[in-house]
Amino acid sequence: MSDKPPAETTVLVTGATGFVAGHCVEALLRRGYRVRGTVRSLSNESKVAHLRRFGDGLELVEADLTGDAGWDRAVEGCTYVLHVASPFPATLPDDESELVTPAVEGTKRVLRACAATRGKVKRVVLTSSVAAVAFGHDDKTDHVFDEDDWSVVDRCEPYQKSKTLAERAAWDFVSSLQDDERFELAVINPGFIAGPLMSNCGGTSAEVVKRLMDRDMPACPQLGWSMVDVRDVAEAHVLAMTKPEAAGNRYICGGKHIWMRDIAKILDEEFRDQGYRVPTGHLPYPVLWLAARFDKTLRMALKSIGKREEVSCGKAERELGWTRRSYRETLADMGNSAIELGIVAPPARA
Repeated sequence: MSDKPPAETTVLVTGATGFVAGHCVEALLRRGYRVRGTVRSLSNESKVAHLRRFGDGLELVEADLTGDAGWDRAVEGCTYVLHVASPFPATLPDDESELVTPAVEGTKRVLRACAATRGKVKRVVLTSSVAAVAFGHDDKTDHVFDEDDWSVVDRCEPYQKSKTLAERAAWDFVSSLQDDERFELAVINPGFIAGPLMSNCGGTSAEVVKRLMDRDMPACPQLGWSMVDVRDVAEAHVLAMTKPEAAGNRYICGGKHIWMRDIAKILDEEFRDQGYRVPTGHLPYPVLWLAARFDKTLRMALKSIGKREEVSCGKAERELGWTRRSYRETLADMGNSAIELGIVAPPARA
């Protein structure tokens, strides 16, 4: 661990344009750290524009998970690395390797660059997911998953497989390091991430809120998740970076299971006065199945219908002192930011 004050400590955040990464950058800058962020291309101004508001506090460098170029430069001078970048699809890929390969190989690239610093990088915090914990198991409605659980890869969809294999690869990589290459590893396993958006990069949660508030669906399928606020996920990363006891541990960050209908009800209550009419009824499975034939995003949801996502965040609370916001605050802030960014259309007026 570093004895330097935050102002003299540089932290690398990979995939800085992403939903979680942007909030990690903000949380680190707020504490006084120097922050460097990787982006695929500095010339794509539309992708990095929202990061410009951080000013000189954030240095941006080019590095892509699919290639070796740039990673040695990215980690140079860094004491900590938050490896947040990972492919996250809006639709099912035609070939699962489109997700699995960059997730696994990209993680190895980042870790190899960290090992090459010969101890200058002290700790890496990897963003994994409950997708690496709670999927592919026999249905056990009363089982609450914790950090001892791992998803069963052979029974997983491509995204869950990519997160599980990438995390496994990280733990295996660190265990194989020579003494002079060693750094510590901690892992954050968030649930369904929601909360205020900095840009139009909000992943699946932004898509859910957009569809509900835009009334793109007539009703709610029986889908549900363990949800968590993106700001609380960022806080968990900083805690896992700085708490000595976090080394060698993984931490689930997620709340109680919530059904989409309950998300819709909160959004309806929060935004009805602004003219939004969020659908809160139940969408029968046959209707969803028919719609999914023409909508790849809905197709991803079919195998999750009716399944509960029950996880325990007790370890993060006990060991990190982590806390989480209410679902109402998370969804209200996400809805407001989606309106401000134009992701959600203005409400239809009668």
